[in-house]
Amino acid sequence: MHLGKVIGTLVPCVIYEGMEGVPLLWVQPLDKNQQPKGRAFVCADGTRMAGPDEIVYWEASREAALTLSPSFVPVDHAVIGIVDGVQLDDVQPDGVRLDREET
Repeated sequence: MHLGKVIGTLVPCVIYEGMEGVPLLWVQPLDKNQQPKGRAFVCADGTRMAGPDEIVYWEASREAALTLSPSFVPVDHAVIGIVDGVQLDDVQPDGVRLDREET
């Protein structure tokens, strides 16, 4: 799973059979520090609840197609859930663990 931020919505002019009622969202992928990473893309919203400015987690490829009902509709990316919060361990970018107390 990957983190992303919903930056907008998309309204299709033609809807593929099986995709009726599935919102399409513009998602900006994020790194673990919630900074933009790469180009934005369209995600089918399997939760049907995500909206602009929310942090979501998403899947790509075959796993994305499995998240919708019916399965295997033609999607490349799908929102799996909405993120309530992100917690990182106390690790510096070089991988060295920070000690909380000196004993």
